Amino acid sequence: MSLSHIDTVLTDEQRNKVKAALATVSEELNFLVDLNPKERAERPKFGEKNRSFVAKAVAIAEANPEILPGGFNIAELRNDVQMVEALYPILHTIRDLLGKVEDTYFAAGSGAYADALLIYQYAKLRNIATGALEDSLGDLGRRFARKSRKVAAAA
Repeated sequence: MSLSHIDTVLTDEQRNKVKAALATVSEELNFLVDLNPKERAERPKFGEKNRSFVAKAVAIAEANPEILPGGFNIAELRNDVQMVEALYPILHTIRDLLGKVEDTYFAAGSGAYADALLIYQYAKLRNIATGALEDSLGDLGRRFARKSRKVAAAA
């Protein structure tokens, strides 16, 4: 199987422009929160299926405010729903872009690693014939070194 390579170069100028654009996005979305795993686990799960549930609950609350306790803040609920709806297209755009960045990173890395493996094999063959690449092969070979079971058990 032949791996296709990424036939382009990401220049320093392009990378700097992308980083600046991402910094601008981050500045514009300066209200974003960063939940730690515990905070995330403590909250009710929200996903695609719950969007319509929330919309229907809001409609019921707005049509029947008398069913809610006095301290219930419909305005805060509306703000949260508005935030969900405003972030929804942004979230999908970022997910799509992230997927493409990850796939391109993986494809480029995979192609480079496949070629590096070939180089390692060629170097081993050359070393058998000449012995001139012993040090270099030792460095590359550490990638494939396995820990002995005695060392792993002791740890």
